[in-house]
Amino acid sequence: MSNSPFSGFVDDYTPALLAQVSQLISGEFHAIVQAAGFEVSDWRVLSTLSEGKTISIGQLAQMTVTKQPTVTRLLDRMEAQGYVKRVPHDTDRRVTLVRITPRGQKLVSALIKQAKAHEERVLAPLGKAKADELKATLRLLLDLHRPPA
Repeated sequence: MSNSPFSGFVDDYTPALLAQVSQLISGEFHAIVQAAGFEVSDWRVLSTLSEGKTISIGQLAQMTVTKQPTVTRLLDRMEAQGYVKRVPHDTDRRVTLVRITPRGQKLVSALIKQAKAHEERVLAPLGKAKADELKATLRLLLDLHRPPA
């Protein structure tokens, strides 16, 4: 058990612990995002697209943990601002793909540096080996529980 002021089931329940950690750590960085004049939802979309890959709107919704209709509305606004571009799928007309534009990349690049620094501060007390193990374990859980594409 932890030193948490709470006790009982949720104090040792993995999904509850993951949710609490996610909320706390994300919240710390979201304050930085908002101070930079971004909406958290915009940060999630642009940071997800920042690698330059073209992905489907459905994949983007899944990766940003946002409902697809909300992502579609965000993309409407962000495309009008010149931060993202929709592109048709090569073989499936039902699928719309999206990618970041150079303007969107420029907008998000400074925040990505800050996000990496925040992550380093968060993980530093664990040490490199434990931090790497944590990330590997979380990726494994995602792979085991992610719905098939």
